[in-house]
This record gives sequence, structure tokens and C-alpha cells, in this order.
Amino acid sequence: MKSDLPLEIRRFKQIREEHNFTQSEFAELLNIKNTTSDIERGKTKLSGQVVMSLLKIFEVNPLWLYGESFQKKLDVHHINSMPKVISVDETNSRENMLLVNQKAAAGYPQNIGDAEWYQQLPAFEMPIPQFRNASYRGFQVEGDSMEPNFHSEDWVLGKSVESLQQAMNHKVYVFVLQDSVMVKKLHKHPHSHKISLISTNSYYPPYEVEASEVQEIWEVTSKLTFSINENSENSMLKKLEQSMEELKTQLNSIKPS
Repeated sequence: MKSDLPLEIRRFKQIREEHNFTQSEFAELLNIKNTTSDIERGKTKLSGQVVMSLLKIFEVNPLWLYGESFQKKLDVHHINSMPKVISVDETNSRENMLLVNQKAAAGYPQNIGDAEWYQQLPAFEMPIPQFRNASYRGFQVEGDSMEPNFHSEDWVLGKSVESLQQAMNHKVYVFVLQDSVMVKKLHKHPHSHKISLISTNSYYPPYEVEASEVQEIWEVTSKLTFSINENSENSMLKKLEQSMEELKTQLNSIKPS
């Protein structure tokens, strides 16, 4: 009777047994009512939702499940994140660096493949060796979620990353998602279809997104900041205030004779 079961049912049971789940545990994990016994006996067909869950949780290749491929697993992190449009200098045929300010970033995800839309962005060649042999793009930082490393209105310069698989944990990237552009540290979860985008400002909790939402990734290699003097002045002011408080404490400790 077992050999008469469809291949996808037999492989479904194989996955459960490989991970040492009971039928009830496996059903709960896959959001199936009661147990998986009806599926494993061939009384209930595999739904598309179950197949999707197997892909997301265990990276099971749907084509393998139905016998159409020898590749059992798919890497959910292997998502093409190369830039969809680039700008080239007409005089020397070298690639330009495009700058995406805060206002432009709001429309960037929706126009990511529209070459005409990119014409509104400032484009220039960076005549520095470190910015050659790769695609680079500048993004303006918005908000305080990446302080103290990056302040609002700073510019980060990012190098394109081919896929999420090549991006490394704990590094800072610009993530172009389906609906937003974010500067965050990356944390990839093993065997998961989700990633965490982490702020350096501890006030902000990690932001979880589906790996499939990532359209482009840019590794932050440098930044342009215009708050150096401001930070220096604030630092000096704090030191002065601290010195005044210490002096005040010393004066108060001196009792008149």
C-alpha cells in the first residue's frame, strides 16, 4: 500500500521523519488541523500552502517534492540583488555613482526598474581607486535609528551585492525592499525565509522581513557627514559642563572657617 502512495506524500513523510517530528508536531508547525495522518495515508492532498510552508521552513524544493528535480533544497537566501539600472558616463563609458536623497528614496522601490526615473538623480564619476570595478550608489540617511554611527542627512556610499547569500551578518547595508529603503545591520537566520534588519540605536527593535522582499543590497563602505563640527562642539560643551559641575562640587565641599 505504501508504494501506491503518490511520490509527494512519501517525500512529505520523509521530511517529517528526518526532522524527528510526530504527526501532531508536524501538523502544528505547518498549520494543519489535527495531525498529518490523513495526508500520509493519501486521504488528503498536499495543499499549496503546505508546499509553501515546506519551502519556507525547510527549504524544500517543490519540484523535488513532486519528482521533477533531483535538487532537494533551495537556498532561500540566494536572491538576485544586483542593481536593476545603472548610469554610464557618455564621455568615457565608465559607470557613474547615483545619489538617492531622502525624497527620492520614497519612490525608489516602486521605480527600481524604470530607467527614465533614474534620470532625475544626480550622477557623477568618483575619481578614486576604491570606487572602481564595482557598482556604487549613495543614499541619504533618514532618522536616528543608526546613531551614533550615522546621523540623519549623512550620506552612505554603498557597493552593490550580488545576492543576499553573499551579504554577511553584522555588516551595515542599504536594503531596498518592496516599499522602503533602509540602512541597517544584517542578521540572517539559518534555515529561515526571514532576515532581521538591526538598528545601532538600541531604542529601535530589530525589523524582520521576508527575504523575498529584498530587491537590492548595497554594502556600506564609506560615508559623507556634515555634522563633524556640531559633534565636536557638543563634545566640548559636555566636557565644559562636566568641569563646571566638578568645580561646583569642590566649592560646596569647602566649609567656611
